[in-house]
Amino acid sequence: MTDSYLRNLGFASTDETQGSHPPFEQNWRYQHENQALDGARLYAEHPLGIAACRLSALAAPLAAADVWASVALDDRPALEAAVASFYAAHGGKGAVVPPLVPHLFRPFRRLE
Repeated sequence: MTDSYLRNLGFASTDETQGSHPPFEQNWRYQHENQALDGARLYAEHPLGIAACRLSALAAPLAAADVWASVALDDRPALEAAVASFYAAHGGKGAVVPPLVPHLFRPFRRLE
């Protein structure tokens, strides 16, 4: 998976903080731009040390039961099928929602 490929599928990175993005091959988390008709959101993440892309309705799933699908990092057809099955199970694609904006208030960092 590459950043441009995930963006073409409708995902946006949840870690767009001031250009300090970790290298793509280490870890990443993306949020789909469309909400499902039942209100569910779709997240894709590649956690450190796991050679898979996990899809979930939670931003950071901790339990295996919270993971919708897990596909190999280089299996693009499986990722596309998992995204399609997520939306089919949740009633289809809904409206486009604004991307997640991280809270940037950090009193310990000064721009001066």
